[in-house]
Amino acid sequence: QVQMVESGGGLVQAGASLRLSCAASGRTFRSYSMGWFRQAPGKEREFVAGISWNGRYRNCEDSVKGRFTISRDDAKNTVYLEMNSLRPEDAAVYYCAAGIRYGEGSSLTNEYQSWGQGTQVTVSS
Repeated sequence: QVQMVESGGGLVQAGASLRLSCAASGRTFRSYSMGWFRQAPGKEREFVAGISWNGRYRNCEDSVKGRFTISRDDAKNTVYLEMNSLRPEDAAVYYCAAGIRYGEGSSLTNEYQSWGQGTQVTVSS
């Protein structure tokens, strides 16, 4: 089982950038697809971006395409979410999640089995 700890959240102005990190434990990290989700107050958790177990496939939600990039460094057991041109509507708690073994990083929530505790991102206008 993979366990994750997110970091990198904070308060920024609209248009700024942040990089979220998710440090994962477990020697099988490199076998799992990984994803980022977010949840704003009063809203359901939504998919943001996913990456396949081997890094070849990436998937992201339409509203973040061209602004957010997911990547992974298996040597460091870490997955990243680079967020540029942040908007007030991007404000949420961001969660890292481990998907299935040899998965492709889909947007399906039920593919993800382990979750981090979340990191808060606040964007002021």
